[in-house]
Amino acid sequence: MKLPFFLAKRFVAGESFSKSLPAIQELTGKGLFVTLDLLGEYVTDRNVANQARDSYIKLVKVVDESRNFQQEANISIKLSMMGQKIDNYLCQDNLHQLLTVAKQHDVFVRLDMEGSDITESTLSLFKAAYREFPDHVGTVLQSYLKRTQEDVDEMCVLNARIRICKGAYKEPAEIAYQDMPTIRTHYLTYAKQLIKDARYPGIATHDDQLIDAVKAFVQEESIPKDQFEFQMLYGIRPDTQLDILNEGYNMRVYIPFGTQWLPYFTRRLQERKENVWFVLKNLMRR
Repeated sequence: MKLPFFLAKRFVAGESFSKSLPAIQELTGKGLFVTLDLLGEYVTDRNVANQARDSYIKLVKVVDESRNFQQEANISIKLSMMGQKIDNYLCQDNLHQLLTVAKQHDVFVRLDMEGSDITESTLSLFKAAYREFPDHVGTVLQSYLKRTQEDVDEMCVLNARIRICKGAYKEPAEIAYQDMPTIRTHYLTYAKQLIKDARYPGIATHDDQLIDAVKAFVQEESIPKDQFEFQMLYGIRPDTQLDILNEGYNMRVYIPFGTQWLPYFTRRLQERKENVWFVLKNLMRR
């Protein structure tokens, strides 16, 4: 397994938090924000789900203890790791335990979005948690899903913190747009709405067309650059990340780590041919 992980090191900071720490310190030392993403998904065993909850809680405490390396403490979690596919009440309880600790340690928790089979469940769990933890939990919306306009409208009413992305899972045409121009058009519509009407959204994209369009929009509307943040993945276009930061925007880097890196990459690359092209293309881009 050493050779595959060697190849994955461009995109995964390490197989443990301690092994990831040098990468974290390097990025934050340059002024970049970071979100720590402990890899894993689609757990089907209750004991493993509870172990994932405990691992997330431990990560929250470790992040709090390492305040020297972060500007705003963030972690990203997948609810499918904490029992979402087993029992909704189990997952809700695990999430509540995690957010209780996160609030105590003032760490923000982003609920990642996965396949469309659990989109509704994820948003329901988020809205229930948001009522009690509005300052410490946010979630993700995907611009290629046809339902997303209604979700964006609702999140703006709630004034929730939302990360908008294109979407990486293979979804049928009945529920998701398939062509990139259409996905881009909807992405930009949602990004503008979230920047104007929601709380500190994350504009997650490596797409120059979208990045430039968002910059033009905030300039035209005289929106402060710190009213939102751009977000990119670890290992993807590091020079561009710094360029955006140096232009005065907040830039956050999502840092995956953990032993479950192989399933993470295998699933992503198998699901959509665009994901393979994305990885190959960004190996060459700075």
